[in-house]
Amino acid sequence: MSRWRELPASLDRRAVQLVVQMRRLKDHSGLSLAALAAKTAYSKSSWERYLNGKKLPPKGAVEALAHACGTDPTRLLALREVAAEASTAVGGEEAGGEGVRTEGAGPDGLRAEGAGPEDVRQGRALRTPRPRTVVLATAALIAALAAGLLIARPWQDDAPAARPSASPGAFVHEPGTVFDCRVRRAHGVLTADRSDTTQAILPNGTAGWGVVEAQCLLRYRGFDPGAVDGIVGENTIRAVKRFQTKSGLPADGIVGPDTWEALRR
Repeated sequence: MSRWRELPASLDRRAVQLVVQMRRLKDHSGLSLAALAAKTAYSKSSWERYLNGKKLPPKGAVEALAHACGTDPTRLLALREVAAEASTAVGGEEAGGEGVRTEGAGPDGLRAEGAGPEDVRQGRALRTPRPRTVVLATAALIAALAAGLLIARPWQDDAPAARPSASPGAFVHEPGTVFDCRVRRAHGVLTADRSDTTQAILPNGTAGWGVVEAQCLLRYRGFDPGAVDGIVGENTIRAVKRFQTKSGLPADGIVGPDTWEALRR
């Protein structure tokens, strides 16, 4: 199984979601980067850039990855659109909004690819700006992802979900607040009754009940995340990496579907 490099801490969370899902799909397929390059029109070095968060993959690369791994590209393409809009919001569009658009690199460290060799091989040109209605629709999708951070893997049915005994209500963080952990087994899986998610992506800086749930489960399994405060910080990331290594998962420090599955066993 691949041992991925840690993604840049400055990478926008929407780009993180795309890269994490692409990594998981590639690992699930068993394809090496060389094999992936052989099955697509994109070089091994290009895949290394895309899968290490150095460059936003073009739409064709996302489609090629999905097809090479034997799955429908729709969900990955939606994530790619969200990441592209985030990049555009930082880098902006060309003056006047006309003609060919390039998506610039911002502080998140991600640059959208222009019409490079891979695009020529695919017979594609850069896209023109999207109509305003599409931009607004994509913004709504960004808001939905930011609120829930729920991304199901396209190649696997949802895992059985734990059910909290009572809804904890809206998450409100106050400095110094820590939460109790009471982990139990319900419906065949472990739960701390803070969140029933099995799909949420929790990169650095995420806050919410899903984080409290993950921190409680990590502590229960002997991987101390520090204070159970509902915020992903350095202590939580280190605990996640140790748990992922112990569980035979890519140690990227990001709680995602595979890590949830292992935590709830």
